[in-house]
Amino acid sequence: MFTRILVANRGEIALRVIRACRDMGIEAIAVYSRADRDAAYLNLAHDAICIGPEAPAQSYLNAAAILSAAELTDVQAIHPGYGFLAENARFAQMCRDCKIEFIGPSVEAMQALGDKVAARKLARQAKVPIVPGSQAAVENEDEAVAIASKLGYPVMIKAAAGGGGRGMRPAHNEATLRSNFRHARAEAEGAFKDGSLYVEKLIERPRHVEVQLLGDRKGNVIHLWERDCTLQRRHQKLIEESPSPHISGRTRRKLCEAAVRLAQAAGYYSAGTCEFLVDEDESFHFIEVNARVQVEHPVTELVTGQDLVQWQIRIAAGETLKLRQEQIPQNGCAVECRINAEDSEDGFRPCPGPIHEFIPPGGPGVRLDTHAYAGYVVSPHYDSLIAKLLVHRPTRAEAIHAMARALDEFVVRPLKTTIPLHRAIMERAEFVKGHVDTNFIERTFGPPGR
Repeated sequence: MFTRILVANRGEIALRVIRACRDMGIEAIAVYSRADRDAAYLNLAHDAICIGPEAPAQSYLNAAAILSAAELTDVQAIHPGYGFLAENARFAQMCRDCKIEFIGPSVEAMQALGDKVAARKLARQAKVPIVPGSQAAVENEDEAVAIASKLGYPVMIKAAAGGGGRGMRPAHNEATLRSNFRHARAEAEGAFKDGSLYVEKLIERPRHVEVQLLGDRKGNVIHLWERDCTLQRRHQKLIEESPSPHISGRTRRKLCEAAVRLAQAAGYYSAGTCEFLVDEDESFHFIEVNARVQVEHPVTELVTGQDLVQWQIRIAAGETLKLRQEQIPQNGCAVECRINAEDSEDGFRPCPGPIHEFIPPGGPGVRLDTHAYAGYVVSPHYDSLIAKLLVHRPTRAEAIHAMARALDEFVVRPLKTTIPLHRAIMERAEFVKGHVDTNFIERTFGPPGR
């Protein structure tokens, strides 16, 4: 087992990893930018190293600075968290070259699954259903139009190299396809330095369901059931839950088995997530693999009783999975609300600034993952997530009531946050009944804004 790990991230996920390390008797070394120099979680680390100025490109995305900090502090492994360099195969290779363990999947698995066109090809080979679409990257607008004509409109343009909704544009006719193709390519090049795009059939009114996976270096792969991530805005998830409401046990089983097949085909180890779109008739289609721990991983931890971050560390250290599939329960219902410093009534405008009052919720079945506190300053340089509020109760109805109560207790002032939006969602009949799709937020609470 490792004795010292560098945590190459910030915010709530950095704190989450630091806590996992301390629970395992491992020294955690934190890194920080100048914007985060006063972050309270740095005090929980064994040591903390400044890696650059506020801009992510010069700090949390600066692979050379992170590796220099790792060598300076003599760590054996690096945990990348999520975002930043977590799915960067080049960074994972740099860690390998420096003989520092990257706590995540192999470079080869990241390369096979990180490019969505290559991942779709692998899924076909593993007999995992995919959304109908282009077989390779699309070179130009004319080729995109020809593919869309065969598929039938509407279609979705997607970046081959990215995620998080960037480089994604729908098109309902040729004119919007040509315009959005150019915009998607520019956005993909800016976000990922790779403008490769592909085109697939747009599935209307789907559910977004993902399967949590764990694999070890011996080829053992298990699933930890599914999470429903249907409630999102501009492809950014807002609420996640497990189990997914309104899918049958048969569909749940087939989804999980398909995800395991794909992970085995890729030689995948560590934690990862296989994402699907599910039609109204419960047909499902693979869309991508997230080769890292997810923001919403605590949802799975609550219903299975497993610590996913500790499992990542154990697997990276060479341990084999001691769990059999039949040992993984799906107990009760867990719901997570992402609390962002955003004004949901003004196009989800980011609201950075100081927090003067911070009163966290509590009570039975409530979990709060946050790095924020009274006196903390939300930086304009990074993602606006300030907390993940979770509840775990025996039934979905009880979980929704508990979440509504916890949201009422949660005070963050004077910043605007998404707490009021989440509270309103808990009262919507469609959500309570589980009758939602990926366009529910825009359709119910207005257009996506900027």
